[in-house]
Amino acid sequence: MKFVSTRGESPKLSFLEAVAEGLAPDGGLFVPEKMPDISGLLESWEKLSYPELCFEFLRLFADDIPADDLRKIAARSYEKFDDPAIAPLKKLDDGLWLLELYHGPTLAFKDFALQLLGNLYEYMLEKSGRKINVLGATSGDTGSAAINGLLGKKNVNIFILYPEGRVSPLQERQMTCTGAANVFPISIDGTFDDAQAIVKAIFGDNAFKAQWNLSAVNSINLARVLAQCVYYIYAWLRLPADLRGRAVFAVPTGNFGNVLAGWIAWKCGMRCGGFRVATNQNDILYRLFNSGVYEVSKVLPSYAPSMDIQVASNFERFIFFSENGDSAKVRKIMSEFKSTGKWVFEDFKADGFSASRMSDDEIPAKISEIWEKYKTVIDPHTACGFKDLPDAPTVVLSTAHPAKFPELIEKSLGFAPASESLERLKAREIVKTRMPADIEKIREFICAKGIR
Repeated sequence: MKFVSTRGESPKLSFLEAVAEGLAPDGGLFVPEKMPDISGLLESWEKLSYPELCFEFLRLFADDIPADDLRKIAARSYEKFDDPAIAPLKKLDDGLWLLELYHGPTLAFKDFALQLLGNLYEYMLEKSGRKINVLGATSGDTGSAAINGLLGKKNVNIFILYPEGRVSPLQERQMTCTGAANVFPISIDGTFDDAQAIVKAIFGDNAFKAQWNLSAVNSINLARVLAQCVYYIYAWLRLPADLRGRAVFAVPTGNFGNVLAGWIAWKCGMRCGGFRVATNQNDILYRLFNSGVYEVSKVLPSYAPSMDIQVASNFERFIFFSENGDSAKVRKIMSEFKSTGKWVFEDFKADGFSASRMSDDEIPAKISEIWEKYKTVIDPHTACGFKDLPDAPTVVLSTAHPAKFPELIEKSLGFAPASESLERLKAREIVKTRMPADIEKIREFICAKGIR
């Protein structure tokens, strides 16, 4: 299979080539040239373990990796998860389930993709003898998951930008207390959108990107989105067969990568009732799906910091498919949006999506409500997924372990859940570099610390 850029001005690449590139040279995002049809395969996948399902799904895209190698990569990627189901589906009530995606090493859903991506990088570097520098931005969980996936791996350094003071203390510790020589956490004076803009600008400099063999770890990386498709299929196969076609997935959403993965699985043949885009008070996607207007506003700090985003990078992939692969139209939309912060879709089609919005004032109350009803503790991002549940069988994605947000959970419930791995972090030294949100300063730092 080949992969093309959403902006249509980059050459077609194989799976491994697209993974290594991260962001396409023309500034676009890689997408499959053609979606595979899994509808005839789903029945045969019902009894597969999570790693086996991951292998079967990815082999449809990663046909440049020998099957035995890909099977080993998939198996190794889920060895650090603490639940044998990997992604257990917990029934809360008739027609309501919670998909627990926090059993990985950093206690967040990002582990599903980033453990795999780390192993893919290792595989590529072993085969090629290359060295790479991985660059990414995070609003919390992506950074820690990416770092964990690449800890101590040979021939790779990782640089993660995050907004100073806008991630939880434990999220920061997961990034800054590793002690690994190949890890460089950078806290910037700005927002996540500032960090993301710096990363995209650096990747847009093709000469610098080539000089330092840069690769992207954000959800702009194709492998991340495809890896996340798997847990939607896994959960769908564990629902009662007569409910699968109507089931809606309610997904806490910031950068649009997580919910897009479900939509891609749907486009490949996993027929369900759609996807609820659950936003916090930073509600650009809620406003879009209710008005057809995609418009940036001010980023507000919230109880759900991983969703404190106004520019959803993965939305470009949705635009590409919505515009029937019209790359010229994508370029026009993204150019105007970049220059004005706004695009009005004349005939916007939600195409399986709906949206909800939860204010900060509502989050503690929702955490309390879910505890009282189901004796289940949820984190603030997951709480957003329970807003305005649809009148249909619903799977809410639980995206992070509540122990990562002890202050808010204690405020909401009077007690705070604990995690042994997080407790151990508290005794370790924080090692980070604080910098202004300045592209040139970040470039200089990469030049000083990068590997080649």
